Amino acid sequence: MSAVVVAISEGGVRVKGSRNAWARSTFSVALLLFAITLVGCGRKEQASKGQVVAHIGDQVITTSELDNELRLANVPAEHQKEPVVIRQVLNELVLRKYLVDRALNSKLDREPSVLLDILRSRDQVLAAAAASRAVAAQPTTQADLDRYIAEHPSKFANRRIITADEIVFPLGPKAQAVIDASKEANSLDDIDQKLTTLTMAHNRSVAVFNTGEMTEDLLNLMQNKSDGVFFVRAGPNGVFLKVRGEEAQPLQGEAAVNAAGQYIRADRLKAETGMAMVSANLDARYEGEYAAIMSQNAHGARQQD
Repeated sequence: MSAVVVAISEGGVRVKGSRNAWARSTFSVALLLFAITLVGCGRKEQASKGQVVAHIGDQVITTSELDNELRLANVPAEHQKEPVVIRQVLNELVLRKYLVDRALNSKLDREPSVLLDILRSRDQVLAAAAASRAVAAQPTTQADLDRYIAEHPSKFANRRIITADEIVFPLGPKAQAVIDASKEANSLDDIDQKLTTLTMAHNRSVAVFNTGEMTEDLLNLMQNKSDGVFFVRAGPNGVFLKVRGEEAQPLQGEAAVNAAGQYIRADRLKAETGMAMVSANLDARYEGEYAAIMSQNAHGARQQD
């Protein structure tokens, strides 16, 4: 029997290398029916999960959806009934439902590329839920909170707000010349002039840093370079910084306990994701050329360890 290769393109779903005429139609119908089922179930179930707040075409907004949007927006419970908050959230929901209704009426949910995005979003939500549930099952005691607070003074007892002047510019072919020149720079004015001479776009402003949210590397760099100009990378941008001043703002009491709980959860979530990655790699079985590619990747990781 010849191999079956599935190809998804703008023209639809095609099955190559198969002599069975039904393969193409069967796979296409199954894929599209799955998408229709996802959308159809959503339409039928959403009305049963709460009182209807608004109708937009064939779409509805329920109280459950509204409450969920308020939760995702981190709106405090005491502000969730305020008219100005409800108006803002409902306006965003109405716009989204309106565009969803247009998309469904245009059958965009049946396009292979859109279907793949829907499936990807579903996977991401379920993956995040699985990791979050595993973390939620781990109890956090008062001793855990006290120990975390004691072991991270920069986030609590010694927390500081640092103000710094900064110049941000996109990293590119000319960036290295500026970075090299900054080693002898005495002020941001020198950096500003160098960037202007090289006709490189840049922005100069004042930045505020909270030591409770900073990485240890950046915090140590700021402490060691408090009197001079230093350079850091931030994604696609380069940033020159010069510390202007700092102010002590210790985090104590209930606020410290709440923050410690959030930090512990974030650390546990990171650890859970790391362990899941190891298990996933052990469980995964790759096919064809991907088996060789991933085998090389695993070999390289073992060498680094």
